[in-house]
Amino acid sequence: MKKLLSLALVGLALVGLAACSSSSSVTKESIEKKGKIVIATESEFAPFEFKTLLDGKDTLVGADIELGNAIAEKLGVDVEYSVMSFNNVLASLKSGKADMAIAGISVTSEREKAYDFSDSYYTSENVVIVKKSDLDTYTSADSLADKSVGAQKGSVQETVATEQLPKASMVSLTSNGEMINELKSGQLDAVVLEKAIAEGYIAQNDDLVITDKITLESDGTDAYAVAFAKGTDQEVIDAVNEVISEAKSSGQFDQWLAQAATYTQSSSSDE
Repeated sequence: MKKLLSLALVGLALVGLAACSSSSSVTKESIEKKGKIVIATESEFAPFEFKTLLDGKDTLVGADIELGNAIAEKLGVDVEYSVMSFNNVLASLKSGKADMAIAGISVTSEREKAYDFSDSYYTSENVVIVKKSDLDTYTSADSLADKSVGAQKGSVQETVATEQLPKASMVSLTSNGEMINELKSGQLDAVVLEKAIAEGYIAQNDDLVITDKITLESDGTDAYAVAFAKGTDQEVIDAVNEVISEAKSSGQFDQWLAQAATYTQSSSSDE
């Protein structure tokens, strides 16, 4: 009898755990019940997500933000952006603090083991930024040997820089803005960034330039996608994929990028 009672209690415990696990997963029903989606992002990745002054207010803008707005509209709920440093964005999904993450997140085989992803909405290209005065100094990967090269902590660019500039002294920083400031001040000799983001900084800093003398290889798989915690309801992911498909086929995403390029990035830091 004691054994039967113990087994029954174990069974109830397992049912309880299963129920807890189920209730904590992101479903269309849970989103509708909350009346909003919480999207993890960052704020120094122009033109995808960054802050600018609009009508005197520090406002989060960018192509990724417009994508998030469109997803919320598709799901018929409000949207709340949870702004943090990039290296915390994916972790917020595991902790349940966010329903999805949109922050120029590249899909890698390692990340796919831990997270679910939408279809890709943008394929990135990585470049090296140097000071204009150093353009004739750094003409190859070998020329950066023992030089300080910055990349954003936790990003694909960090991996690319480490693997393709092996002789350089890698410096991983949390903020892109911090990297640019350290490059301008001479604390860094070069910075590795995604091309669209790099172009945004170049447009605002005429003493910096993207060098075409140091080429970083790409296999074409460095694509951005919306990230979800493992086990997210497929109905939610399908809805996101529908928004992405429409935004790409209609040219809307390109328009969002173009609009973002007209804004000036503010100096406020990640929260």
